[in-house]
Amino acid sequence: MSRINIKRGATVWYFPDGYLPQKVNSGKMEGHEALVLLNTHETIAHVFVDFYFEDKPPVKGIEIHVHPERVLCIRLDHPEEIGGVVIPPLCQYSIRVRSDVTIIAQLGRLDTTQTNMAYYTTMGFFENT
Repeated sequence: MSRINIKRGATVWYFPDGYLPQKVNSGKMEGHEALVLLNTHETIAHVFVDFYFEDKPPVKGIEIHVHPERVLCIRLDHPEEIGGVVIPPLCQYSIRVRSDVTIIAQLGRLDTTQTNMAYYTTMGFFENT
């Protein structure tokens, strides 16, 4: 059986609308944003994440490894998962994701600040370099 060489995803992804929801203690669900990275290759993906802000300099080059043929969900309200970067709630920011192999990247947000909580995911703008 021969293998088909298919590009899976892209090497650079952009998410311009980051905005962590305010934390509230009204239920079991915790408001957050998450960056989800899928590596369908048989080799590790070396990923670098850059954060851009409205009112301060960017934080660049946070290295993350996604194991072969695995998905990694990174909570953006957990600094220990993003190289110690603290993103305060209600702070506008953007993300650039760069990888040495093609990956799939997605951003998700769970907002629990209202009785009818809102959850959405979005695919970013991508390019191959």
